[in-house]
Amino acid sequence: MLQEPIRVAMWSGPRNLSTALMRSWGNRSDAVVVDEPFYAHYLQATGIDHPGRDEVIRRHEVDPTRVIGSLVGPVPGGRRISYQKHMSHHLLPGMEDLVPGWLDRLTHAFLIRDPARVIASFSKVVADPTPEDLGLPQQRRLLRRLRERGITPPVVDAADIRRDPRGTLSSLCTALGVPFDEAMLAWPAGPRETDGVWARHWYASVERSTCFEPPEEGPPPQVPPALRGVLEECRAIYEELLRTGLARPT
Repeated sequence: MLQEPIRVAMWSGPRNLSTALMRSWGNRSDAVVVDEPFYAHYLQATGIDHPGRDEVIRRHEVDPTRVIGSLVGPVPGGRRISYQKHMSHHLLPGMEDLVPGWLDRLTHAFLIRDPARVIASFSKVVADPTPEDLGLPQQRRLLRRLRERGITPPVVDAADIRRDPRGTLSSLCTALGVPFDEAMLAWPAGPRETDGVWARHWYASVERSTCFEPPEEGPPPQVPPALRGVLEECRAIYEELLRTGLARPT
């Protein structure tokens, strides 16, 4: 009997190393990757103005029911793993129950990063972000929902991946029930057909990359006074998620 494929739903906020991690999984021969499948619906439903908004809506699926069908349906090419890069803020209220049981068919994980570094990076593209723009409240909401159902997904910190890629990814793979693959540690530079059309606005750095960058040096950047309330709220959530995470490299 054929084994059911593993559909990994990695829930991240923006500027969290999520695209580099998608490159890592996409370099496995047994995996296919999906890039932010709910982005077009998010932009259409919220009216938010992100770079390339109209093109994203025009060229990607906006019906979340159809997106869900593709996420839990057959994996292209008969691959063993479907790796889904999700932005947690794209999971709008009510979407968890839009199709009964769809979240139960996914194997969940969470990617987090020091919110001071996230805010410093994201606010260069989107001014005055809210905690919801950074996805942390949505990550907490989903994590709590899963834990109420007896599921404790792995939570991985982007800093740990950069500090110890092999050790952290090996632990993540074990938690997800898949073997670690050395191919996850390096990949060819350049764009991918699986990238969303928003890549030209957000992916310049990762397109130049061939592996995970070394750890970030020095303390986190100073956040502007107007965003310090956002930082405080996000840091409290980040620390809650961190306590649920993988064993950290020493």
